[in-house]
Amino acid sequence: MDTDAQLAPLPERDRSPRPDRAGEQRSRSARFPRRHLARARQWLSDGGPLRRAGVMLTVCMVTLLLVSGYVVQPFTIPSRSMENTLRVGDRVLVNKLAYRFGAEPQRGDVIVFDGTESFVQDPPAENAVMALIRKGGSALGLMRPAPGTDYVKRVVGTGGDRVRCCDRQGRLEVNGRPLLEADYLFPGDVPSRVPFDIVVPEGKLWVMGDHRSDSRDSRDHLGEPGGGTVPLDRVVGRADWIGWPLSRVGSVRGTGAFEGVPAAPRGTHG
Repeated sequence: MDTDAQLAPLPERDRSPRPDRAGEQRSRSARFPRRHLARARQWLSDGGPLRRAGVMLTVCMVTLLLVSGYVVQPFTIPSRSMENTLRVGDRVLVNKLAYRFGAEPQRGDVIVFDGTESFVQDPPAENAVMALIRKGGSALGLMRPAPGTDYVKRVVGTGGDRVRCCDRQGRLEVNGRPLLEADYLFPGDVPSRVPFDIVVPEGKLWVMGDHRSDSRDSRDHLGEPGGGTVPLDRVVGRADWIGWPLSRVGSVRGTGAFEGVPAAPRGTHG
């Protein structure tokens, strides 16, 4: 066997044109985005200030829609049902990430939710144009996201909890524990004038307004489909901040009323 012949190096081919071509291709690809960037700048400058303003407005609107759709959305408070925690005209910023990664609403949270099929059985119809206008307006906090279907309330009971009104002292009870609601209940209100005793179904929430005498909440829908409870998948987010008016800017205050409430008994069903 001719071992030397087998191990002899093969003659090398001239590869010099290839680096040149590769370099040429790289330089072309490097110039490609620059060329488009230059054209975009030219297009903007040729259009004058009106075109530039239109582009900026479009970018701002798209950014706002993305932020309000996935991160934080402003809502305007339309009624007195959450006084004094929230007042008519307050613009609250709703944290849409609060329950996005496996977390669920907790007792005491102030939430915004879509009341379709719980508080509203037959939502009003709306044409596509009006729906688009409303979506843009709601992203700025200028309009309600849906015509009469969004609500803001406080979570009083979660899945499996037994919520009852009232004990001998007129207090709400959750899993047998009386609530001391003085830090958010509207001055002069009682916890509830309507007696009830309910076990919240799994995957649902029992919600009430802080201004109990001026709030249509879970109590008012006991006899309807769903029994007044709100499905978790209808929750928009948690109302964490007040963004307007300036005199009320700040975080939505928390509460210690639910501390010490025992966990719901296992195996309970609504």
